[in-house]
Amino acid sequence: MNAAAEPAAPGGELAELTPRAIVAALDKYIVGQAKAKRAVAIAMRNRYRRSRVRPEMREDIVPKNILMIGPTGVGKTEIARRLATLAGAPFVKVEATKYTEVGYVGRDVESMVRDLVEQAVRTVMEERREDVKELAARMAVERVIDLLHPETRPPAAQTPGNPFAATLGSIFGNNFAGAQPQPPAPPPGAPTADAQRVRDQARADVERGFYDVRLVEIEVEESPSIPMGVVGGNFDGGAGGDLGEMLGGILPKKRVSKRVTVSEARRIFAQEEAGKLIDADAVKREALRRAGEHGIVFIDEIDKVAGREGSRGPDVSREGVQRDILPIVEGCTVNTKHGAIKTDHVLFIAAGAFHISKPSDLIPELQGRFPIRVELDSLTAEDFKTILTQPQNALIEQYKALLATENVTLDFRPDAVDQIAEFAMQVNEQSENIGARRLHTVLERLLEDVSYEAPEKGGSVTIDGDYVRAKLQDVVRDAELTNYIL
Repeated sequence: MNAAAEPAAPGGELAELTPRAIVAALDKYIVGQAKAKRAVAIAMRNRYRRSRVRPEMREDIVPKNILMIGPTGVGKTEIARRLATLAGAPFVKVEATKYTEVGYVGRDVESMVRDLVEQAVRTVMEERREDVKELAARMAVERVIDLLHPETRPPAAQTPGNPFAATLGSIFGNNFAGAQPQPPAPPPGAPTADAQRVRDQARADVERGFYDVRLVEIEVEESPSIPMGVVGGNFDGGAGGDLGEMLGGILPKKRVSKRVTVSEARRIFAQEEAGKLIDADAVKREALRRAGEHGIVFIDEIDKVAGREGSRGPDVSREGVQRDILPIVEGCTVNTKHGAIKTDHVLFIAAGAFHISKPSDLIPELQGRFPIRVELDSLTAEDFKTILTQPQNALIEQYKALLATENVTLDFRPDAVDQIAEFAMQVNEQSENIGARRLHTVLERLLEDVSYEAPEKGGSVTIDGDYVRAKLQDVVRDAELTNYIL
């Protein structure tokens, strides 16, 4: 066994994330669906196991992609999202229906991988900014002091020449205007004792917020904007994104004067200084590594593109979309503006209701790339009760917290919770079954009057079974009203 394997996914110790621990963590937010939780827990644990095997075997171990089958609102998306958060892995959710076959107008399937890389870059950049936050804040304070007391500013080092003049001088010779070498400037000297004393006092005042509301004038850099359509390529960050970024790096930055408060200036300066301290190339390398080794792509509505030969009309490209998705799932190299990424070890989780179509309607090659199939159960009234009360940040607790900001205290009695769950179940049976999302609709209708009058009334409101029946019973019984209101 290779103990010195590649680093684990950030955001959690994978060694401690056993399948049992992953399921227990998912249970805090998602009710039921034990089979799906076990499947994703094993898939995540296999990533840790892969990182511990011999390097020569590691490349041949590919993730076992998962196909989730179940009606809407039962937790398919939430399971994948919580799993990614738990492991600190780059995660992106895409809809299969927004992709089209090559040759048709629409997004190409490679954009899902580019989105994954963008998410990884944002995550790594945030981590690096957090690492240099304190140093950047100190440097920002020094720049603010330079604004408030410019006379105490240390002598500046040699000002760099015009880079374009230097470049043209190297082409046309040093006789080019502006390319003449500048004499070296003397090294910056230390500030005098009086200047240092003033700066120390100003630093203390700035840090305690004494100058926060004072207005100062600062110069900020604005990247040149390139009009859409000037550069070629698609709009998903492919070749057009690369060319736009390249031109943006060559064109000189425009400096704009702004009048802001000292507090705002500190924030702007801290961002600029953090950007100078962070190695952008290292961020891209780490982001590409994380996306390729730990990334999770959730493809929703996969059943909507399930179709075989012989389709006509608007569904003509359904099988084409599947064939375009196939090489991404099989493993290929996708070029992004941050570099190339291999998708061999990205975990793909596809999901769909499959009310009209069946998983066997997918092309055989794509079926084979999703070896693990999990069927999620429809939610019952008992599940609705649990969703309302037990998960962390449960729905009822959310409404209590929202109205508490208006000095309204909600008291939900157990019989009210039972009645809400029963009504939600009835409406799902009478009309479309949208799972737990029905609870949002029912609760909004139930608390509409309380939410409207909360700022003026305040006080305590008791929600019991009679209150729920009085507000919702007529609507639930009337099928026409149910279709339009709930």
